[in-house]
Amino acid sequence: MFRLNLKIAFRNLWKNRGYTFINIAGLSVGMASCILIFIFIRYQLSFDQQFVNKERIYRVVSYWKYTAKEDFQSGVPRPLAAAMRNDFGMLEEVAALQRDGGIIKVKDESGNVRLKTAEDVFYVESGFFRIFDYTWLEGNPQQALVQPNTVALSQKMASRFFGDWHKAVGQTFQYRDKLLKVTGVFADIPENNSNPINIAIAYAGYENKDMKDWYAVSSSSEVYILLKKGVDVADLEGPKNAFLKKYYTDKESNGKEDHFFQPLAELHQDANYGNFSGKIIEKSQLAGLVAIGVFLMLTACINFINLATAQSIGRSKEIGVRKVMGGRRKQLMVQFLTETLAITIFALLIACVLTEAALPGMNSLFREKISFSMLAHPVIFVFMIGLVLFISLIAGFYPAMVMSGFNPMLAIKNKVSLGNLGGIVLRKVLVVFQFTLTVVLMTGTFIIMKQMKYMREKPLGFNPTAIAMVDVPGDSLSRLKYGLLKTRILNETGARFASLCSNGPSSMDVDHINFSYNGKKPGFQVGSKYADAAYFKTFNLQLISGKGFSENDSLQEYIVNETFLKKLNMVSPEDAIGQKVALGGSADQISIVGVVKDFNNTNLRETISPVLFHKNRKKARVIAVKINTQNIPATMKNIESIWNSVYPDHVYEATFMEEQLNKYYESEQLMGMLFKAFALVIVFISFIGLFGLISFVATQRTKEMAIRRVLGAGTLELVSLLNFSFIVLVLLANLIAWPIAYLLIDKWLSGYAYRIELNIWPFLMVTSISMAATLLTVSFRSFSAARTNPADALKDE
Repeated sequence: MFRLNLKIAFRNLWKNRGYTFINIAGLSVGMASCILIFIFIRYQLSFDQQFVNKERIYRVVSYWKYTAKEDFQSGVPRPLAAAMRNDFGMLEEVAALQRDGGIIKVKDESGNVRLKTAEDVFYVESGFFRIFDYTWLEGNPQQALVQPNTVALSQKMASRFFGDWHKAVGQTFQYRDKLLKVTGVFADIPENNSNPINIAIAYAGYENKDMKDWYAVSSSSEVYILLKKGVDVADLEGPKNAFLKKYYTDKESNGKEDHFFQPLAELHQDANYGNFSGKIIEKSQLAGLVAIGVFLMLTACINFINLATAQSIGRSKEIGVRKVMGGRRKQLMVQFLTETLAITIFALLIACVLTEAALPGMNSLFREKISFSMLAHPVIFVFMIGLVLFISLIAGFYPAMVMSGFNPMLAIKNKVSLGNLGGIVLRKVLVVFQFTLTVVLMTGTFIIMKQMKYMREKPLGFNPTAIAMVDVPGDSLSRLKYGLLKTRILNETGARFASLCSNGPSSMDVDHINFSYNGKKPGFQVGSKYADAAYFKTFNLQLISGKGFSENDSLQEYIVNETFLKKLNMVSPEDAIGQKVALGGSADQISIVGVVKDFNNTNLRETISPVLFHKNRKKARVIAVKINTQNIPATMKNIESIWNSVYPDHVYEATFMEEQLNKYYESEQLMGMLFKAFALVIVFISFIGLFGLISFVATQRTKEMAIRRVLGAGTLELVSLLNFSFIVLVLLANLIAWPIAYLLIDKWLSGYAYRIELNIWPFLMVTSISMAATLLTVSFRSFSAARTNPADALKDE
């Protein structure tokens, strides 16, 4: 029976091959998009899930509640790990993880430097490898990192340093001023990991491991815990509250400190805290992609339902004969569902080809290694099977139910009317629903692109153009050469200004610290930045009161921004000049000498926060060089040459300020590109379905059109007759989509402190585009029908 049904199915599909092509085209493109979305989401959800104890692993993160804001930090105070180990009996393991970085030198047997490279390193407590079950190729994970100045390397790093990872254990290399001995090699960690550890140094050798300050928090200092079996993380709340009271004893602290236990699975999805890999995708973005995938499949299914029900009239005689011959409704339904299944399976095969073709582009876009291998990830195969069954059922059930329910006598006489079965109304409802989804996605994509453009072009309060940010070493010996480096760079004809500083005006890497103002502690922290006298000229920051820094570095001075004053309820910038500020717990009261006009000191999702510039040269991290735009490559090459001659033992690294700013919005740009691509897909599916529908309607009404033409109707009148109902449906879909799109977009934009204002123009533009596209699509077919020779259309009568 199945073989017979399949044979009939193929015969009918071939008979209506034009509509079969439309259905398969829509389904295959929609299914390919769904598969791409699925494998992308599967990959994102796989981050940090390769560890055996993943359900019991948590990261301890910090949180502060201030009067007017909250602050989130992935780092914790350095004494926290030891204190938790002592105070929390429900923890099986506690381990600190400290990120650092510097120059590594590997020497050959003759003592000559064979490799010099700048690398990120991680100081890890030995318990870290009891929490995370890395695969060790050499050495004992429990013993390898107990002694100071011991190090374990990943397989690829060991091979890079020593040629062959088998020869690494027992070898030494220099990191900064330390000689580290390799005591272990572990297998390379996969890309989907939030802690990209390739060089793990024993925490016992970390200089600040015994630091006792509970109010100094760095994002480089993380702590992981492993719960004992049977312990729920909620059980830690009681001990945590006692812990906070015990160690956070400063009653005059500006904010209320707290710590949370973040599940391992959320490290990759929580932008508030971030992670060492820098790879983040938020849950809302994943949910948006899931919604798009559902939209795509519903749109493709609607095409199928509409065309199948429209075609059902043409098959009424076949259905009537089969019923008269004894065919039961159940058998007919199975036959029609078999047809749908055949189309869906064929569409899936094409979708797999499209997915393979699109995958390299997606990997390049996200710089990831997302796999479509069903052998490596059987869940992909399960998803595709589920997708086929879901589509076959959703798209095929209603047409099968309608067609199998025809009265055999009416069907044989070709007098079945879909209007009596509610088919026409349903088809109109589905078209409206389909285009509502399309318009919502088109409007959303248009607004996202507009917000991205706004963020690229918004004045930030400083000029980041053509400013090279060249790293400088921070050790005491290197600091003595800062003046020489700056002087030689300024002698270059392409260099206009140069400033030693901790970072640019806009940076996420800022120390937020407590302070006192004229001896009193206000209820907020201030972001501190190191800058020299040339900083404000280099970045074109505008002083609105007082003066800039003096050239004398030993004379301590502060410059603050406008928001700093607003937080203190100070109206006039002049009133701030000469006021005293003490940072941290310092007793040094230092005068404010200037006020700088507000500038965006982080990304545009956040409001401007209080900033204080100081002159502590120990905080220098980069030299910012303003370059003439005429010959930037040659100037950068000369700067690199100068830098290498001043610091021959270090590694030159440089970026541009504009590159750093662009990184703030990488995820939005990528998601915007995905939305744009999928919006085009859904538009394609919707309009190819509309074309199929108008084609069928035009065919059905050929004789009616011929009669109207014989009675004197013109071509334009006939085209209008066919187009009218479709134009009304798409217009109605636009009107329904407007409020839905507005609510969704407004919610998305609320995540940005600086955003475009929503007005009616984007909605009108999308409506105009969709109406114009609809008019073109249906007119193309209706014009052809209206031009048919009436004699040809009526000769069968």
